[in-house]
Amino acid sequence: MTFNRTWKVDRNENYEKFMEEMGINMVKRKLASHDNLKITLEQTGDKFHVKEVSTFRTLEIDFTLGVPFDYSLADGTELTGSWVMEGDTLKGTFTRKDNGKVLITTRKIIGDELVQSYSYEGVEAKRIFKRS
Repeated sequence: MTFNRTWKVDRNENYEKFMEEMGINMVKRKLASHDNLKITLEQTGDKFHVKEVSTFRTLEIDFTLGVPFDYSLADGTELTGSWVMEGDTLKGTFTRKDNGKVLITTRKIIGDELVQSYSYEGVEAKRIFKRS
């Protein structure tokens, strides 16, 4: 499948402002901007296995498209939601458990890059990954 590989973060766009809107404190925002995140995506049909490795944590997640699951961000923010495919875009819609606000995340391959976009309370951000 298109997403199957390991991706290493290359650059961020408006990521710190996005994290600020999410309520992440300044120290954690600075650290997260330089977390050396690597994401390994493995897709088999409608099932995904995701491994996230950063300076701060290693996390493995299994999910099925369209099936809700719980997830915790690196700062401890708890979410519930699901991923779906919209054309060639993987789209996640997650609701924060603490305040009910919605976070939209998309992953799309553009050229030889994985572009992960975020939208929360009107703030848009991107993390762009290169093949690792």
